[in-house]
Amino acid sequence: MYKLCFYVPATHLEVVKEAVFATGAGRIGDYDSCCWQVAGQGQFRPLAGSQPFIGSHGAIEQVEEYRVELVCADQVVRAAVAALYEAHPYEEPAWDLVALANDDLDVL
Repeated sequence: MYKLCFYVPATHLEVVKEAVFATGAGRIGDYDSCCWQVAGQGQFRPLAGSQPFIGSHGAIEQVEEYRVELVCADQVVRAAVAALYEAHPYEEPAWDLVALANDDLDVL
């Protein structure tokens, strides 16, 4: 099991989430489309050679973005990341993937 975290502009939040959920990511027991999200402000500066969706070369851009976290089973994690790239408007989406250990812990 993995936790996928990604950042997406507010304008594309639902489109990207739906694409990732369609792969089977975000399932917890008998629930699907599970995630945690929080609004924040992203910042970047497009450099020469980039093709920015927002902003212009050499200028710092600040954008309302969301941080989205959800779980991904081993068998869907590659498809979930591919769907993230396909649906995300940015040339280089920011994301990270963390392997979860809680499947191996006996906490009861």
